[in-house]
Amino acid sequence: MTKPIEIGQKVPDFTLPASTGGEISLSDYRGRKVLLYFYPKNMTPACTQEACEFRDAHDEISARGAVLLGISPDSLASHGKFTDKNGLPFPLLSDEEHRVSEMFGVWQLKKLYGKEFMGIVRSTFLIDEEGKLAAEWRKVRVKGHVEKTLEELAK
Repeated sequence: MTKPIEIGQKVPDFTLPASTGGEISLSDYRGRKVLLYFYPKNMTPACTQEACEFRDAHDEISARGAVLLGISPDSLASHGKFTDKNGLPFPLLSDEEHRVSEMFGVWQLKKLYGKEFMGIVRSTFLIDEEGKLAAEWRKVRVKGHVEKTLEELAK
C-alpha cells in the first residue's frame, strides 16, 4: 500500500464515473477549491445524515469558492437512487476498485460486530486551487463535521 497524500502535497489527478453522468476528473476543478468527502455506503443512517448536512450547506460551500464531491465504493445505480432520495445537488463518484480511496489512505481494515472487513473510513479532504492538499479530517464523526469544513473554507 502506498503512503497516503499529506498536507501540502500535490494531489495526483484521478478520474471516476459520476452520478451526474460521464466522468469527473480532479483536474476539471483546477483553480477552485475541492471539498472531497469519502463515505462508506449509500442509504446507511450516518452516510445519509452526512450527505444531507453537506446538501444543506452546499450553497455556502459554493459561495466560499469550493466544489463538493462525494466518493464511495457504491455503484452508479446506487448513487443515483441515493442522490434522488436525498435531493443531493452535488456529484457522487463511484470508486468501486478503491483506487482513489487507497490513494488517500481511507480504504482500511474495519471491524463491526466482531467481523473484520475492508471499507472506507469516513474522511474529508480540502484541495486548494493549485491542487495541493490543504486540510484533512480523518475518522470523521458526522455530528458537527460539516461546520468544521465550513470554518476551514472561511479562512
